Amino acid sequence: MQINGQNVSAAAGITLAQLLAQQGFDAARVAVELNGRIISRSDFDAVQLADNDTVEVVQFVGGG
Repeated sequence: MQINGQNVSAAAGITLAQLLAQQGFDAARVAVELNGRIISRSDFDAVQLADNDTVEVVQFVGGG
């Protein structure tokens, strides 16, 4: 699968929440697009990923 344009390997059936944690993302501070579709944060635990999925993760950054 691809995350932000990089090929990564992940266990079969991994959830989006598990993948985010594995890759070091804070699920509370990201927006995720899966295969061109925005995924609601409340669905991160339910969405299972496949080998051919494309995931784009955008991190929110605070500042002032």
